[in-house]
Amino acid sequence: MKAATIKEIKSALETMSNDDLVSFNLRLARYKKENKELLTYLLFESFDEIGYVNAIKSEIDAGFNELKDFSVYIIKKKLRKIIRLASKFIRYSSVDTTEVEILIYLCQKINESKIPLEKSTVLMNLYLSLKKKIITAIDSMHEDLQYDFNLQIKKLV
Repeated sequence: MKAATIKEIKSALETMSNDDLVSFNLRLARYKKENKELLTYLLFESFDEIGYVNAIKSEIDAGFNELKDFSVYIIKKKLRKIIRLASKFIRYSSVDTTEVEILIYLCQKINESKIPLEKSTVLMNLYLSLKKKIITAIDSMHEDLQYDFNLQIKKLV
């Protein structure tokens, strides 16, 4: 089965009644956890972006609380899990600053937790790729925002 284009889906959705749209959304939410999380964001959290960012930061904090006194291998696995979780939540938001704020916070938490980045090239590459994502995201922003976020990046190691 070939998937329809976004334009075709949009035109089909515009012709449907509200009851049909509600039933389609509920059916979509039933099949994947990510669909349900995206609908939750769109319906309840997209109006309060600051609260959404703070909720993601608390999820990151919870992930870092589990990182105590493990081997480099386990730290690498758990750090990848935290980054995947943060990336998933970033994808839901359409606000540019959300991505940068969360990624900078993630880098700050890595620095604060004293993860031995120099012991593993994989850990160092994870950290450097996060910084590269931040820089890429900042480059597409307005100049005033770029200046503010660049000041925060300079504080990172």
